[in-house]
Amino acid sequence: MVKKNIDLSVVLHDNSDYKDWLVELKERFYSHRLKASCATNSYLLDFYWKLGRDIEAKQYTNNYGSGFYKKLSQDLKNEMPGIKGFSPTNLKYMSYFYKLYAPLFINRQQPADDFKGRLSETNIPQATEPSQKSLQTTEDFKILFSIPWDHHCRILSKCKDDINKALFFVRKAWENNWGRDALLNWLDTDLYERDGKAITNFKSTLPSIQSDLAQQITKDPYQFDFLNLREKFDERDIENELVNNVTRFLLELGKGFSYMGRQFRLEVGQQEFFPDLLFYNAHLHAYVVIELKAQSFHPSFLGQLSFYVTAINHQFKTDIDNPTIGLLICKDKDNVVAKYALETYKEPLGISEYQLSKLFPKDFKSSMPTIEELEKGLKDN
Repeated sequence: MVKKNIDLSVVLHDNSDYKDWLVELKERFYSHRLKASCATNSYLLDFYWKLGRDIEAKQYTNNYGSGFYKKLSQDLKNEMPGIKGFSPTNLKYMSYFYKLYAPLFINRQQPADDFKGRLSETNIPQATEPSQKSLQTTEDFKILFSIPWDHHCRILSKCKDDINKALFFVRKAWENNWGRDALLNWLDTDLYERDGKAITNFKSTLPSIQSDLAQQITKDPYQFDFLNLREKFDERDIENELVNNVTRFLLELGKGFSYMGRQFRLEVGQQEFFPDLLFYNAHLHAYVVIELKAQSFHPSFLGQLSFYVTAINHQFKTDIDNPTIGLLICKDKDNVVAKYALETYKEPLGISEYQLSKLFPKDFKSSMPTIEELEKGLKDN
């Protein structure tokens, strides 16, 4: 509880532990700042991590309330004039930063020191066979101190107390080298809830490592909010818009996709067939066939997709490529029906939905004048 009518300036002025801590923070900051000039922002993050740790350990906020951050902010600015980064808000983020991720390092030795490129087996609790969980924790630990502080603040704001969601975006930002705008965009698209969520038969049709990677490249639903579609659109309309916005589509698909073509011509026997979209994924080392349906999922759709996957395997897949994957993206689906339908196929197939943010009426006419209208108006004047 916050104590009323308490003068923090007087109380903390006489607190020797607090004054000693201020001096320590000043010395620690300048030490880290010097290192940062010839290294990376990891040293600054280390300082913020330890400051957040100190705030939690000393329990000043419990004793003096939220006004403590304002007092500490002013004292740090007085001690280090001209140094930015010590606003009350930023100090709160440092505390959040430590509290959210501290559970990762409960069983670790010297957790806030490993990240500086000195991570070694001697710093990790030893085991005869390290578990997958411990390996993942070690990797998360290194990545945590590898993205900018501003990214952390954005992630902390959006993910609140969900450490798994926060770490998901930390990994994605690091893996994809996201700038601030890209991170903010993905934070607003429910990527965490959608990533790797397609209904697939990958586990039964691909080797374990390959199936896990293949699952990770899927989403459900796919966000097609960048498309401008009229009412009563069909598959060809979606396809046209996706091709017209292929860069945005590739971003939505995720890392490693290369666009190979639309209505990709396949000659089988005496007939021609045209899959909607064909991609190659560099991480999977596999072709990915995408079929679009502007209607609810029906099991019959998979027969066509399976045929396309088989044809690509016969005609384009080489010995260095992994099996081709088929992905069906529909308006919506019954998950139970989708799971049942996939069980009968030996080709790796996945089923997802798409979401649109807006539709224009069929007879919609933009309020913005066309080039021709502008030119005519200029001539008339």
